[in-house]
Amino acid sequence: MKQKLLLILTVLFTTVFINASATKTVTDSTGRMVEIPVKINRIICSGAGCLRLITYMNAQDLVIGVDDIEKRDNISDARSYAIANPRYKNLPLIGEFRGNDNPELILNLNPAPDVIFKVYSTSGHDAVELEDKTGIPVIILKYGDLSYNKSDLFGSLRLIGNVLGKTKRAEEIISFIDRTFDDLDRRTKDISDSRKKTCFIGGVAQAGSHGFNSTEPAYSPFKMINALNTAFDKSKTPKELAHAYISKEKIIEWDPDVLFIDLSTLQTTEEGNALYELANDPVYSELDAVKKGEVYGLLPYNWYSTNFDSVIANAYYAGKVLFPDRFKDVDPQKKADEIFRFFAGEPVFDKLDRTFGGKVFKKIKVK
Repeated sequence: MKQKLLLILTVLFTTVFINASATKTVTDSTGRMVEIPVKINRIICSGAGCLRLITYMNAQDLVIGVDDIEKRDNISDARSYAIANPRYKNLPLIGEFRGNDNPELILNLNPAPDVIFKVYSTSGHDAVELEDKTGIPVIILKYGDLSYNKSDLFGSLRLIGNVLGKTKRAEEIISFIDRTFDDLDRRTKDISDSRKKTCFIGGVAQAGSHGFNSTEPAYSPFKMINALNTAFDKSKTPKELAHAYISKEKIIEWDPDVLFIDLSTLQTTEEGNALYELANDPVYSELDAVKKGEVYGLLPYNWYSTNFDSVIANAYYAGKVLFPDRFKDVDPQKKADEIFRFFAGEPVFDKLDRTFGGKVFKKIKVK
């Protein structure tokens, strides 16, 4: 009996040891071959938006350390993933934001992470050097966007799913985004340009908050609903369409029917934010949309990289404003919370609305 029991224990120990030390090789978004444990129990994230993707993948509980932006007590915050997961603030520090990781802090984590996910590999600490200094596999992800690089986003979600054993969740997210695009396109694709109001989004954030002339010519929510964005120029490259500062003269020349405001602009000085400019700048006061009160507030989407859930929520609200007959069945606030619940895990619209002065998804009186 003793020999039989010893044999059983030996087999069990060997099985556990093999399972614990088993590895596999994955190809990251840059084509690097990375050897990782088969079973991942602990992870950390490097770079702007990386933790957002992990949250979308319902892998919050695996995170054991964060960069300094996650630990700040921000008066204003547009990151739904962080608002829905306050536990991140209490996790150990691994370095500074935008990928400026501290290998010593990472090595102090006990137990150590099994892998490090990193976005924007050229920002902050070099991924290969970080891997060499910590001995922890680094998997580089491409962040992507919802305008021209959706495939990069989808590829990264599938890569995360493969690494963490969450392939089903990756496909759920991809299907949700595809269904959303199909729904928005179906509602608006047959509307001729002659029947559409023109629009413009001002105050768009880009590495900080800006005034009214800061825009995004290829603004994803507008593209998703086939809106007539006056700043869009089909002759420009995707890179040129990513962000632009438009002259007052050009905005006056366009004179859009409807103005949307990215409410991140409220984070700049009063004289420099878009709402103050619309109310006090004599040039902008000549815009028909200002005179007629056709100014509406949208969620900041670019806050420590792209908040994809906010992008989608903005598309539904912009659709409601521009094509009300096609969005009769949509309550933008309820739709936003449905989206936030799916991506971030919690309905956080009310918190976001309070953060930005109760102006989200509302007509704004600027005069």
